[in-house]
Amino acid sequence: MVQFTAAEKERYMREALFEAQSAAQIGEVPIGAVIVRQGEIIGRGHNVREHTQDATTHAEILAIQEACLNLKSWRLEDAALFVTLEPCPMCSGAIINSRIAAVYYGATDPKAGTAGTFMNLLTDTRFNHQATVESGVLADQAQAQLRKFFRGIRARRKAAKQATR
Repeated sequence: MVQFTAAEKERYMREALFEAQSAAQIGEVPIGAVIVRQGEIIGRGHNVREHTQDATTHAEILAIQEACLNLKSWRLEDAALFVTLEPCPMCSGAIINSRIAAVYYGATDPKAGTAGTFMNLLTDTRFNHQATVESGVLADQAQAQLRKFFRGIRARRKAAKQATR
């Protein structure tokens, strides 16, 4: 079983928050993820869906792909995922299929979160793999990044609308 101290959880979530900031800087929804194995980050990712115009380029998927390449294996059984927003159904499926042992996330996602909020795929015993899940790791910081991003979008839309009047 993969376990971390409170300080380690914060350290790795700060790395995920850094990835989320990288997404925001290029105009993407600020979601970031890192995968940790034996005290080392083996995969990183942040959303690039708008840039790639590929619905699958979520932070978690990119981090999983990098981790698999680094390990030369699709099995991430002794790894943990740290992600700033609760995983969606697609990402939860990838987590299950890659056998990630533990998922730590910051902000909940009431509309699409499948790690305990909207539904819980990651601990469902009907699947051939389950991951332990912990929510709320640096949740305030993760939520603040998302709020700031969407506030900016709304402000730009409002300004553009007023400019056309």
